[in-house]
Amino acid sequence: KMAGVLLRVAVSVAGLLLCAYPAASLRLPSSQLNSPFYSRIGNMTDTVAEPQGGMVLMGGGEDVDDAFIWQCSRSGGGDFLVIRATGTDAYNPYIAELCKGTIASVATLIIANKSMALDPAISAIIMQAEAIFIAGGDQHDYVTYWQGTPVQDAVNTRIRERVPIGGTSAGMAVLPQYIYDGDGVTSPEALADPFDSLVEFGREFILPDIVPQLKGILTDMHFVTRDRMGRDLAFMCRMYTSRWTPRPRIIAADESTALLLVGDRGTVVGTSHVYFISANHGPADGGCQPGTPVTYQDIEVYRIRHGGEFNVVEWRGQGGTEYSVSARRGRTSSSQPGGSLY
Repeated sequence: KMAGVLLRVAVSVAGLLLCAYPAASLRLPSSQLNSPFYSRIGNMTDTVAEPQGGMVLMGGGEDVDDAFIWQCSRSGGGDFLVIRATGTDAYNPYIAELCKGTIASVATLIIANKSMALDPAISAIIMQAEAIFIAGGDQHDYVTYWQGTPVQDAVNTRIRERVPIGGTSAGMAVLPQYIYDGDGVTSPEALADPFDSLVEFGREFILPDIVPQLKGILTDMHFVTRDRMGRDLAFMCRMYTSRWTPRPRIIAADESTALLLVGDRGTVVGTSHVYFISANHGPADGGCQPGTPVTYQDIEVYRIRHGGEFNVVEWRGQGGTEYSVSARRGRTSSSQPGGSLY
């Protein structure tokens, strides 16, 4: 959580583990004794619980209280863990207050480089969490530092074991099969050239056999606030022309809004909307080439506000609004009255 008082506790990892898990004798090399940062509120010993699974896809900006309360309720009364690559532990008091009585503890673990992610002491902490939340930051860091390490293995193992997983902003970006991990490309930039150097992708931090309902999907965040519809059309043309999927699909959440998923069924909470964007076809001939503005027409959009529902496997919703958007030579249009993309 980017706002709030800095409450970071910087102590040796060996000391932290002895405090949090007295039976553990895990150690890090002396060169890493002051990192990653870890702090914890509540029960200082591991809680054995039976979590119920589920996912939180949060679009960044102001945190959604209802989403955290929901994720805590699915922890089985266990230990809640926030992981991130930078930032503070300001989520700890926020979650502890929201989820009083429904979790045993809340902790923040900052895994700031690949060498930390490779250490078994770090994955051991993740393996004892009954709810995991990936904070905002830079998804490129998460892909670069954590993918292919015991951190990725531990997160995937715990999801398989029905631990609810969530993420906001960059944390949401790494939950589906496909990940935008470029450096903040804007809609005008991506529409002008879908192969711009800022349009870069990763894939499968969360393995698709573990979360099959998000297979073939990419997510985007801060959606309306940062005017990202145009760049998502460019992302979809890349997904199609790269032959990742014959039906590009994006789940895009605006700020202060989240999608709560149990299996393939999702419910929207928060103050704005979640957008489900899809195409059953590819772009026009020549409409998705390097150095050429995007032409990709008749893209289906389903917009849902608080309380609306959507099935991400059947790709069908309730309580929302349907319309279509198009890009022609890099210029966007919409079927909505007034031409609004959102």
